[in-house]
Amino acid sequence: LFLAPSSGSSCGFTSIAVNRRLSTRGVCDGNTGFCASSRGKEMSLALQRRGTVLEMKKKRPSSSSSRTSGGASRGFGRVAVPQFNYTGSIRPGVQSPRRVVPDSITLPSYAKDGRPKPPLLGPKFPWDVRARSEAEIAAMRIAGRVAREVLDAGGRAIQPGVTTDEVDAVVHEETIKKGGYPSPLNYHGFPKSCCTSVNEVVCHGIPDSTVLSKGDIVNLDVTVYINGVHGDMSEMFIVGGADSIDERGRELVKCTYECLHLAIDQVQVGRPYSELGAFIEKHASEHGFSTVKNFCGHGIGSEFHTTPNVLHYKNDEPNGTMAVGHTFTIEPMICEGIAENVLWPDKWTATTLDGKRSAQFEHTLLITDSGVEIL
Repeated sequence: LFLAPSSGSSCGFTSIAVNRRLSTRGVCDGNTGFCASSRGKEMSLALQRRGTVLEMKKKRPSSSSSRTSGGASRGFGRVAVPQFNYTGSIRPGVQSPRRVVPDSITLPSYAKDGRPKPPLLGPKFPWDVRARSEAEIAAMRIAGRVAREVLDAGGRAIQPGVTTDEVDAVVHEETIKKGGYPSPLNYHGFPKSCCTSVNEVVCHGIPDSTVLSKGDIVNLDVTVYINGVHGDMSEMFIVGGADSIDERGRELVKCTYECLHLAIDQVQVGRPYSELGAFIEKHASEHGFSTVKNFCGHGIGSEFHTTPNVLHYKNDEPNGTMAVGHTFTIEPMICEGIAENVLWPDKWTATTLDGKRSAQFEHTLLITDSGVEIL
């Protein structure tokens, strides 16, 4: 789930979905993670301008570091960028120094300079999806199990009064303890070891001094690099428990979970990846929600992001056909209001344009002879 400038394109942790046909620019590779076409960048700029116009009609919220109730802004110790019109109540907080990784931990290619190194035989087209070897699959099963254990530990830390930076510390320490590297750390320069996306944050929220409160919804996105491969997953948490949130918020989280598993149920050999999105969009719209179109699932293995791009809405993009040995994520982002989003000045945090809540669940999947396996 990440957005960061690279080689004239936009890149991120969660792949950026861009409408493209027969274009080599659409290929996900180890260098950029995933690429956005000029059309995608024009759309992003248009949304930024639209968000500014909408917010200019409103009274600008205070950037005070104190927390207020109702629809007021939530500041967390750092003055928000005055020129930027934030869409909801969440504001950037203070980031702690980057956490240290011991020399004993095996590093991914980007750990020191922030730049993923492309494999020699990477995909050349969006439909070029490589099947994983038995050794890679065995390693990915281990990486998935470790990521699950780390996510569970981070989830237990999500409580009222805890900061998202404290959650990141737990994720980092648990990952290191298990011999892994927290994949987000320094990926295209991302400063933390996981993503914590609160309320209107669609994805790539940076852990900081933000204090969690009863009734918040939080997506915790964890990826672990171990034995040469990545294990990637995310989950929603309701701060203070299900009774702490309104009915519509519970419906949003439940619907998002259902969207993920409806799509997983459709995975089968010979099916185009483009068909998955329709099941997600249909279920979300039936419940009055919308699905984000400019971020998507992605292939994964020794590379953090590669082909295929897995779009979470109805489409006919040529993103390949499912085959035994493919490993990829499905990670729908479902919104309470409109699905359009804006990017914060930190170049990572994406929030809904209308400031309403967003939810996400994610699994890494393996296609087998008998169906699909959740890693």
